Order: sequence, then structure tokens, then C-alpha cells
Amino acid sequence: MGLQSVCGGAGRWRRAVAWWGAVLVLAHLLSCGSAGLLDTNPGLAYNFYATTCPSAEATVRSITWAQVAGNQALPGQLLRLHFHDCFVKGCDASILLDNAQSEKTAPPNGSLGGYPVIDAIKAQLEKACPGVVSCADIVALAARDAVSYQFKASLWQVETGRRDGPVSLASNTGALPSPSAGFNGLLQSFAAKGLDVNDLVALSGAHTIGKASCSSVTPRLYQGNATSIDPLLDSTYAKTLMNACPNTPASTSTVDLDGATPFKFDGSYYTNLQNKRGVLASDAALTQNAAAATIVNDLTNPIKFYAAFSMSMKKMGRVDVLTLKNGQGKIRTKCNVP
Repeated sequence: MGLQSVCGGAGRWRRAVAWWGAVLVLAHLLSCGSAGLLDTNPGLAYNFYATTCPSAEATVRSITWAQVAGNQALPGQLLRLHFHDCFVKGCDASILLDNAQSEKTAPPNGSLGGYPVIDAIKAQLEKACPGVVSCADIVALAARDAVSYQFKASLWQVETGRRDGPVSLASNTGALPSPSAGFNGLLQSFAAKGLDVNDLVALSGAHTIGKASCSSVTPRLYQGNATSIDPLLDSTYAKTLMNACPNTPASTSTVDLDGATPFKFDGSYYTNLQNKRGVLASDAALTQNAAAATIVNDLTNPIKFYAAFSMSMKKMGRVDVLTLKNGQGKIRTKCNVP
């Protein structure tokens, strides 16, 4: 290999590092700002465990990154776990409880994963700092760290200080947005959590990784025994989805939410939407409202996507939290036990 080739490669590498650095700096700056955040701080803070468990965040990152290195599906799983936790009675780790008729048993949560990673982190932290770090904070931090693994730097900052809730009921999961929801239904679900259209579109970008169950996709492909393709779905892409999700009752198959770059956290999800290649009806719905479609177009720019996602993750991470400030919740010693 000649010197010019080596130097050219080094130059490209430095430019790539500088580009990602700019992305991460912008994301951090925006996530630290106040614009668009929930109006009152519920008692969370950065580095909440700085004196009570100084190694907490480093421990979460170390274990999460080690697990993600061997399982590229984990970022999507842990991000979805955090989302499903926050949308049902707030970010209180209720999704982790194993009591009868718990949230875990509800159909929307049947395909969730990542629980062993949370348990491994909790076990290590209980050895280092017994009774200090909440399961709710572990879920929030692990989601961030799993997604951030590809960048080898935190994509957004996480406030901590959440406490764990005592109640987990499958009957509460109706608060989760439906994969078949139209735009107005989605907006109402998000508004109920203090989130707006910007958050709806930005957080939907989580679908740039992860998988969907075929049962959430087949209504866009079939009606009874007949093929019936949703007009909001590209016909060529529909054939790809039909190959992955045949019209089979009780199918347990899954399909990538982003058919272009399924394991890369990037802005291709929004380009997919513009090309009528969103997998879920709720994805396609974002193009059916003028304001949302404008945001979709903006977020095809990855720098804008990362910044918007960072801001909205901070907002979601504050939803109905239990903290020392509001005198609610506890610190579980085992995340699946109240």
C-alpha cells in the first residue's frame, strides 16, 4: 500500500471522527437546553449517583457495551424496553416486575427483550452499592448506552434519580401507542405523556433499529385469505414484507423495522417513510400530516435527527417519574420483585 493511500485513509478517518464529534456535541448541547422540555424538573439530575455510587454509570455502560458487542439486536430491544416502561405509568421500571397479570404479560410486551442485561447490571450494582441505584435508572441508562455503542460515545445525556414503582398491571398497557394507529391516535397518546408532534416524529426514529412482530405488519398486506396491500406501502417493498410475513395465523415471525440499515442507528428510517417503506401503519401515518411530514423531511439529516432524538429522549425520561422530591417509589434489590 502506498503512502498516498495510507494518508488518504487516515484523512478520511479523521474527517469521520470530526463529523461524529460534531454530531455528538450538538446532540449534547440540545439535550442540555431547556427549550421544549417538560416545564418542571421532577427531581432528576445529571450524575445523581456521583457521591452515593460513583461507579454506577460506568458499570451500566461497561456491561451494556460488552453485551451489545455480542448481540447486535440488543440496542433495539433495550430502547423499546425503556419506551414501553415510560409510556405505562411513567418511567418506574414497572415493565420488569413478574407479578401475576404484570405488564410483561400484555400482548404489546410479549416480544420485549433485554431483561437479562438489566438483571446483570443490577446484580453488579447491588454488590458495589447495595440499595442505591434504581432499576428505572438502569433501564434508562442501558437504553442510551446500547444505542451509543456504535458511536463509542454517549448519544444523549440521561438524568437520573428515578425510583422504582410497586405496581405493574397488564390492564395499564392500553396507554401504549398502537402499531396500527393513525396520526391523530398517535398524537393523542404522546400528548397524554406531555409529548408533542416533534417528540412523536423524533422518537419514532427509534424504528431505525429493532424488529416488529409480523402480526403488526400483516394487516397492511392481507385481508382474510386475500392479498390487500395498504396504499401507503410501496408495492415492491410490500412483496419483501410478504416474504418475511406470510399470511399464516398465529405467526411468531418478525421483520426488521428498517429494511435498509436494520442494525445501524441512523436517519434512514425517515428516508424509508418518504419512499413509502415504513413497516408499520403508525410509521406511514407520520407522512399523512403536513406538520409531521415536514419534520420527517428535516430528520433525514442525521445531525438533526440525533439532536432531536436526544431532546425527546430526555423529555420521555421525565414522564411521571417517582423521585425523592415527590416522595414516591423505592429502590428494588431485584428488578423483577416489587
